[in-house]
Amino acid sequence: MLTLLQIDFPFNGPFAEKMHEAMQGLAESIIQEPGLIWKIWTENANTQEAGGVYLFTDATAAQHYLDMHSARLTDSGVTGIRAKLFSVNGPLSQICKGPLA
Repeated sequence: MLTLLQIDFPFNGPFAEKMHEAMQGLAESIIQEPGLIWKIWTENANTQEAGGVYLFTDATAAQHYLDMHSARLTDSGVTGIRAKLFSVNGPLSQICKGPLA
């Protein structure tokens, strides 16, 4: 079943175009993760937060990515990581034009 992963954490920047420049290599590696369909990058410079919303093919792939990414963030000094996994209700999401595939 499709699985949505939401992650956010305190982040001091960079934001906007500077984030794009700094994180392009990371984005190119993330899209190679097994089971990942897409990721939407999130940021809020006012509250000093960043993260993402990810769609995976299944819960196993999402959990594997969450474990790996949490370790990567922790190793780089990030604390306060928040994450949630959700099963996707495909039929209702399609009615509301959710980008499932």
